[in-house]
Amino acid sequence: MKKMGIVIAVIVGVILLIVVACVGSYNGLVDLSEDVDNEFSNVSVMLERRADLIPNLVNTVKGYASHEEKVIEEVTSARSELLKAKTVEEKADANSALDDAINKVLMLVENYPDLKANQNFINLQDELAGSENRIATARRDYNNKVKEYNSKIKKIPTNIIAGIAGFDEKEYFEVEEGKKEVPDVNFE
Repeated sequence: MKKMGIVIAVIVGVILLIVVACVGSYNGLVDLSEDVDNEFSNVSVMLERRADLIPNLVNTVKGYASHEEKVIEEVTSARSELLKAKTVEEKADANSALDDAINKVLMLVENYPDLKANQNFINLQDELAGSENRIATARRDYNNKVKEYNSKIKKIPTNIIAGIAGFDEKEYFEVEEGKKEVPDVNFE
């Protein structure tokens, strides 16, 4: 009878150990998933901060280059799309379009020396540069958390818990290949 009690205690101990390990794995996945969501929120905040600077930039440029309406409309449209984007892919695509539009505005500025010297414009350029740096940092932090999370859900034995609990891979915030190059803009 004593041997049977020891065997039952060992079996209960092993089962308890497995349950504790499963609960620990599940809770770890929940924490990592929340970290990814938090980092995505940080990226969104930085993108919106930059988008909030755009109207001031557009208004400053409008005063000097009112006949360059197409470029100004492109920036306004790209900003609007960024603010409407919800998913990682939508935000990445909208961010790329806004990057292109902003690059066109900055290239347009080369044709207007008075605008380049305007203190408001200089301040806005500095703010945009700071925003770009914050966005790059937020994207890097987000992608690092996605890597950590995606790696975790693929490793044994956590992959079993992830599969059972429905933890799916998260998307990286990536720039499209064609969007990495500065566009060639000619206003002649």
